[in-house]
Amino acid sequence: MATEETPLLHQPADAECIESDSRPKAAILREELWTLVRFALPIFGTQTLEYTLVSASVISIGHLSTTALAGITLGSMTSNVTGYSIIQGLASALDTMLPSAWTSPQPHLVGLWSQRMMLVIFASLIPMYIAWFNAETILLSLKQDPEVAHLAAVYLRWISLGLPAYAFNSISRRYFQSQGLFAAPTRIVLAVAPINLLLNWLLVWGPEPVRLGYIGAPIATAISFNLISIMSIMYGILYAPRTAWCPPSRRMFSNLGILVRLGLSGVGQTTCEWWAWELIGLAASLLGPAALAAQSILIISGTTTYQAPYALSVATAVRIGNLLGEGNAKRAGVTSTTAMLLALTIGLLNSTMFVVFRKNWAYIFNDDPEVVGLVASVMPIVALFQVFDGMAGITGGIMRARGLQFLGAIFNFSAYYMLGIPLALFFTFKLHMDLYGLWLGLTFSLVYCAAAGTYVSLRTNWDSEVEKAAERVRAEERERLEEIRVATATEEAEAESV
Repeated sequence: MATEETPLLHQPADAECIESDSRPKAAILREELWTLVRFALPIFGTQTLEYTLVSASVISIGHLSTTALAGITLGSMTSNVTGYSIIQGLASALDTMLPSAWTSPQPHLVGLWSQRMMLVIFASLIPMYIAWFNAETILLSLKQDPEVAHLAAVYLRWISLGLPAYAFNSISRRYFQSQGLFAAPTRIVLAVAPINLLLNWLLVWGPEPVRLGYIGAPIATAISFNLISIMSIMYGILYAPRTAWCPPSRRMFSNLGILVRLGLSGVGQTTCEWWAWELIGLAASLLGPAALAAQSILIISGTTTYQAPYALSVATAVRIGNLLGEGNAKRAGVTSTTAMLLALTIGLLNSTMFVVFRKNWAYIFNDDPEVVGLVASVMPIVALFQVFDGMAGITGGIMRARGLQFLGAIFNFSAYYMLGIPLALFFTFKLHMDLYGLWLGLTFSLVYCAAAGTYVSLRTNWDSEVEKAAERVRAEERERLEEIRVATATEEAEAESV
C-alpha cells in the first residue's frame, strides 16, 4: 500500500502496490484521501508561515497610515508582477520533473534537475533587478500617486536584498517535497517566522536605536528569506538523505531547453493569474486610497485562505508525479479525483468562514471605518470566490504534474483577460459597482478556469502519462551513456596520440 513514506524511502511500485490496483477505486480513494491530507498539512504550514513573512509587513505598516499601507501594497503588487510570479512560474517546471524522477530508477535526477533550474532562474533575476531599481519612474508613468509610487519604490529597493534567497527557496522546497520530505520546509519556516515577527516589531515600531519605520518592514522580510535559504542548505547537508543528490558536473548545463520550455509555460500559467490580480489592484487604486487599502485586506485574506487548496495542489502534483514515476497509472487517476473532492470541501469551509465574520474581518488590519465597511460589503462575493478558486488551483496542480503548464497558461489567459478583467472593469466603472464589481468579474474567470481544468483532469489518459514520465528518464540515461562514450573516445584518442 502506498503511504506517505513511500516516496521518502524511494520504493518503486511493488507487489503490494500492484495488488492494491486490483481493488475497487473507492478503496484506493480512501487511502489516497489520507495520503493527500498527510502530504498537504506540512505544506500548508510552510505556505501559511511563509506568507506571514510578507503579510506581517503589511499589517505592521498598515497601522502607520493609510498612505503607507497603500505604498507597501503597491510595492508588493509590483514585486509580484515583475519578480515573484516569474520565479514561481519557472520553478513550476520542477513540479513535473522532480517527483517522477524520485521514484524512477534514477533518483539522482532530482538533484540534477534542481541544479539546472538554479541556472535558469538566477539568469532571470537580472531583468528583475533592473525593473525594481527603476520602479518609481515606471509607476509614475502608470499615473500612480507620486507619494505612493515613491514609497513603493523604496519598498522594492530594500526587499530586493532577499530576491536571490526567494528564488533559491522556491527550488529547495520542491527538492525536499519531491522526496516526501514535506516537514523539512515547514520546520525551517516555523523557526524563521517568529524571528520575522520580532524583526518587524523592532525595525518598524521598536526602540529608537533600531527603529527604521517604513523601510524596516521590507528589510525584515529580506532577512527572513535569507535565513530560510541558509537553514535549507544546512538541512540538505546535515540531515537530508543523499539519494537525490547529484554532484555538480557539466551535465547541469545540458537539457536546459525542456526546463525553459516548461518554465516559460509555467510563467504564463502563473503570471496570467498573478498579473490579473495586480491589474485589478491598480484599478482599485483608481477608486481612492480607502478602496486600495480595502483591496489589500481582501487580497491578503483570500491569499491566506488559498494556502489550504494551494498546499493540496502541491501535494497532489508531488503524489501524482511519484505515482507516474512508479508506473502506477490507476492510482494516479484516483488521486486526481480525490484531490478535486477535497478542494471542493475546503472551498466550502472557507466560504462559510468569510460569510460568518464578514463585518469584523477588516479590524485585523485597519481601524478606518470606511475601509472596514468596504471590506464587509465585498466579503459575500469573496466567499463565493473561494469555492472556484480552490478547484482551479487543484486542477492546475494536476496539469503541472502532467507537464501541461502551457495548457494551464491558455486557460488562465482566456479566463482572466478575455472574460474576467473585461467584466470586472465593466461592472466597476460602467455600472459603478466599485470594488464589488472587480471581485464579481474575477469570480466569473475562476468559474471558467475551474470548469475547464476539471474537464481536462477527468479525461486524462494516465497510462499515457506514465509512458511520458518513463521516456524522460530514458532520455537522461541515453544522454549519460553518450557522454560516457564521448569521454571514452576522447581518452582513447589522446592515448593513441601519445
